[in-house]
Amino acid sequence: MNLHEFALCFASTSAGKDSHAMIHKLVRMAKEQNYPLDRIIAVHSDLGRAEWDGVQELAQEQADHYGIRLEIVKRPQGDLLDHVEKRGKWPSAKARYCTSDHKRGQIHKVFTAYSRKLEASPQRQVKFLNAMGLRAEESSARAKKEVLKFNKAASSKGRQVFDWLPIHDWTEDQVWAAIRESGVRRHPAYDLGMPRLSCVFCIFAPKAALKIAGRANRDLLDQYVEIEDRIEHSFKQDLSLREVRETLDEDDALVQVEWNM
Repeated sequence: MNLHEFALCFASTSAGKDSHAMIHKLVRMAKEQNYPLDRIIAVHSDLGRAEWDGVQELAQEQADHYGIRLEIVKRPQGDLLDHVEKRGKWPSAKARYCTSDHKRGQIHKVFTAYSRKLEASPQRQVKFLNAMGLRAEESSARAKKEVLKFNKAASSKGRQVFDWLPIHDWTEDQVWAAIRESGVRRHPAYDLGMPRLSCVFCIFAPKAALKIAGRANRDLLDQYVEIEDRIEHSFKQDLSLREVRETLDEDDALVQVEWNM
């Protein structure tokens, strides 16, 4: 990857392990290629109550450590839980508005803002690189993703956006090795046993992960259950958060969390 082909490089970050490792590799490549770090922008999508405490602060710590900017974006109509109540349904595999509206759509606005700063136009089209920390090892669906792909939806007459997966072929061991090398702390959710740092309660999370999250966020779990009751729609097709709450204190410390998405 020749970073100099791109006017700007954006790094989508949740502040989780894979985002961190991706930024670690991206910045290392930039230094090797003498690509200016002020042309790398980390972007975090703020999900409001749905995200783990301390995520934004950690994203800022990571950006500061690598000497890059951080942009925090969020949907102006309200956070994810507001959106759930308005729709009357939780997100699902077929209706992932948590990703499309609260992450991807907001990040596209950042592309537009920076295009304007660069005075992009059909006569002066710019190229942006959109780096993400998706890895093939995470699931069969992610294993099939292209490492570099033109993003038609994010592109316009004034810009071309290319999605890039810098650590697509990395193992989890490589991810943690990069984080240790960086010296930057990891989010405490991992020490609780969470394998991912997505929403506190993710529709793709297995019951074991939801219970770990619930024990650490009991007040938030109560809010979710109240919403579940009000909209009369189960959090997952085969599992309600009320059921998760009722089994929260069962002894399942030896259960291994398997989470594919």
